[in-house]
Amino acid sequence: MSLSIDQVLKFLKSLHPYDALSHEVQQRLATCFEIRKVEAGADIYKFGERLPGLFVVYEGSVKIRDENSVVVSHLVHRNTFGERGLMKDGTAATSAQADEASILLVLPPADFRKLIDEHQAFSRFFERARKSGTRGRDLATSSAETLMARNPITCRPETTVQEAARVMRDKHISSLCVSGPDETLLGIATTRDLAGKVLAEGRSVATPVSEIMTSAPLTLPRSAIGTDVLHLMMEKRIGHVPIVDGKRLVGMVTQTDLTRFQAVSSADMVGQITRAKTAEEMAAVTAHIPQLLLQLVAAGSPHEVVTRLITDIADTATRRLLSLAEEKLGPPPVPYLWLACGSQGRQEQTGVSDQDNCLFLDDRVSAQDRDGYFADLAAFVCAGLNTCGYVFCPGDMMATNPRWCQPVHVWEEYFRGWIEKPDPEAQMLSSVMFDLRPIGGHAQLYASMQEGTLKAAAANSIFVAHMVSNSLKHNPPLNLLRGLATIRSGEHKNSVDMKLNGVVPIVDLARIYALQGQITGVNTKMRLLEARANGRLSQSGGSDLLDAYDLIAETRLLHQAGLIKLGQRPDNFLQPSTLSDFERSHLRDAFVVVKTMQSSIGHGRGMLG
Repeated sequence: MSLSIDQVLKFLKSLHPYDALSHEVQQRLATCFEIRKVEAGADIYKFGERLPGLFVVYEGSVKIRDENSVVVSHLVHRNTFGERGLMKDGTAATSAQADEASILLVLPPADFRKLIDEHQAFSRFFERARKSGTRGRDLATSSAETLMARNPITCRPETTVQEAARVMRDKHISSLCVSGPDETLLGIATTRDLAGKVLAEGRSVATPVSEIMTSAPLTLPRSAIGTDVLHLMMEKRIGHVPIVDGKRLVGMVTQTDLTRFQAVSSADMVGQITRAKTAEEMAAVTAHIPQLLLQLVAAGSPHEVVTRLITDIADTATRRLLSLAEEKLGPPPVPYLWLACGSQGRQEQTGVSDQDNCLFLDDRVSAQDRDGYFADLAAFVCAGLNTCGYVFCPGDMMATNPRWCQPVHVWEEYFRGWIEKPDPEAQMLSSVMFDLRPIGGHAQLYASMQEGTLKAAAANSIFVAHMVSNSLKHNPPLNLLRGLATIRSGEHKNSVDMKLNGVVPIVDLARIYALQGQITGVNTKMRLLEARANGRLSQSGGSDLLDAYDLIAETRLLHQAGLIKLGQRPDNFLQPSTLSDFERSHLRDAFVVVKTMQSSIGHGRGMLG
């Protein structure tokens, strides 16, 4: 395929930031770009080489590696690369290789620098890209709100497909959100919809856009992070993610918006799992989770980002296994919902994780289908997760246990019974089940129940008191003199359990604050932040507890990363003797904060002044 100047010009007019340039400048640029064809597997440039210019992918895909040969990005149509080196000293800061036969446009360095100097829109775009860099932690720490295009172009359901196509053409966009009153998101129509549902089917250009749009499209809240967007795009193979505040559309993130951020190896793992045909193929991917943890920790990523990315991989594996199970067993007889609890439910998985899950079934399910189809589905998925390294739960808290594979009305009875009669087993089960998070299936099977359950639990003072009492059973590892108390005997003698006595006491506290404040989120840090915001925790007490949580959780991850670096299996048992006096002192202070907060909530205050 050879490109004409007119084809290059048309492409530039649809590509940011070139679309912000005048027609005259665009015409001149169309003659400046070199058209380069690259075979699959061929090197485009290597780290340290002189760059021939700025690259844009016109067709195909390109793999970017850092100086250590770690894959940091997969680039496709309309993506740009090479700007980091050009903005610095003209030498490549990465290596680039064609994933498949590709057509690239190459803008010579002199033309690139001239555009930077003479055009503010161009300069602003690449200055921002240079500052953000290509490291995965930038995307992982960027909220969807900072990535999205605000005030996205919308239309009404009655808009004709011809009018919608004109808007997309004139605005140089590839999708159009369909909104109702108060900017409520109703659907999304893309250029693919126009081609596949209008042109290909010979529909009239007067067809209302509501007839060809995707209704109730996949969305994310503005609190989501960039990797949430990227993983959703890769798993569902979509190029547009609307950002919503409740049901109100507030922004849009596209693949183009993620161009300069596509640098997370976790995204590559998600993509591989999505394409896997067997649990064994997935296991070959999840085997790299320890290395991912090591890289993320070494890059200085916050603990909540590391655990979020690792949990994303488990979520994707679960959904892929559910899909494979349905391929094997046939379509489900009634709607169902697969939920995770424990660390996966809270999005806090580390290098050491078993599986905790359950199934909610539509109330129309028959006993035969529950004990037949859904028992087989649970067995398939749980066995697959075990193959992937998420070992079977020692406490049998899994969907394979008939007790945890039930119709919704049975689950409602479970929660009602635990709340009304909070015996020790009820307290334990409530602690697990209040961390439920939908993974795959029909989320509405749980959504309608969650709010009512939280309200009933918060209103029952006896139940809350029992939950508080249960949360105080896990003590920080402090001795009588407030020094660090270690395990006295056995395999882990002279060590501290950074899970059971480290993060779990904080997880338990956050769950109580969420219960008292009817906070629906299950992630520990988000619970603490919201509890502080709504006054359940004071500003000073909440800030102290958040700082303590960060230190304890990050120390745990540093310990695991250290073991991985030594070629050992990660665990939660840290020997304080491996820490410096400074580190031990700060860790002890963090545990004192947790102990103080436990004392506070135990005396009915739940907050520090």
